[in-house]
Amino acid sequence: MSDDRMIWNRPWILQRADPYVYRHVDGSYYFTASVPAYDRIVLRRAGTLEELAEAQEVTVWKCHPHGSMSMHIWAPELHFLDGKWYLYFAAGTREDKWKIRPYVLECTGEDPLTAPWKEHGKMQCAAEDSFSFRSFSLDATIFENKGERYYVWAEKVGVGKQISNLYIAQMETPWRLKTVQVLLTTPDYDWERVGFWVNEGPAVIRHGGKIFLTYSASETGAAYCMGMLTAEEDADLLDPLSWKKERWPVLESSPEKGIYGPGHNSFTTDSEGNDIMVYHARTEKDIEGDPLYNPNRHAMLMRLRWGEDGRPVFSFDS
Repeated sequence: MSDDRMIWNRPWILQRADPYVYRHVDGSYYFTASVPAYDRIVLRRAGTLEELAEAQEVTVWKCHPHGSMSMHIWAPELHFLDGKWYLYFAAGTREDKWKIRPYVLECTGEDPLTAPWKEHGKMQCAAEDSFSFRSFSLDATIFENKGERYYVWAEKVGVGKQISNLYIAQMETPWRLKTVQVLLTTPDYDWERVGFWVNEGPAVIRHGGKIFLTYSASETGAAYCMGMLTAEEDADLLDPLSWKKERWPVLESSPEKGIYGPGHNSFTTDSEGNDIMVYHARTEKDIEGDPLYNPNRHAMLMRLRWGEDGRPVFSFDS
């Protein structure tokens, strides 16, 4: 990827929050994200990351007029599992817009941009799980390790403003969990508690025998930032003690760079196999009204570096 064709850490795709990029086995790139109206799921496809910015955007699914999946269509992710395409996203209802739950769509054909999508409904928890998806739940991601597939998501607990934690479970099928939820992280530190107590937006990258799980914290304005958990690939990933949490954010706002509220990221690689982080951020510090409904969270790209200690280095200078 040539630097003269890519603007790093600057708006890449405008007004697309919660960006997710998937590079398929054929080398093609797919992009999806939350749109400002929160009323649909869109996909783009291109041969390179650069071309995604100008690629045609296709609406592949629209929200229902009422009932489940009728409002707040958030943070879609596109995955290719067991030879089929799936979309994972969160949605509320017009009758109760904060009744946010995770849902699953399955593509009925080979081309996710043109084939119809089948609704599997709400993500199903394990039979013995009495807790998962009973409350505000969103931002699911999926990764595989040692022959097992894992589902990581954010869910709120408590009373009042509630607390958003991250949970993990193994998957039985693309729409059902096999194990009960395990708590990965809760907002322990002051930088995770600005405005709201939030851990959300998980994303996974592996390197050197380790699994790095990034997440986002605090409210969606300038305080929004990224934390990280680390586990060994050979560890029991359902054991909370297998994960080490960073004491400080790994990425936060930079007034000097004009980047505010970086977070809700995903990972991909460029055409040469170099690791790239996709994230959203704002270019203004002050926001009028509710930050949730301000459209100016833009998708951006960062070249991911690896330190001598094998850990990822997140830098706006990359």
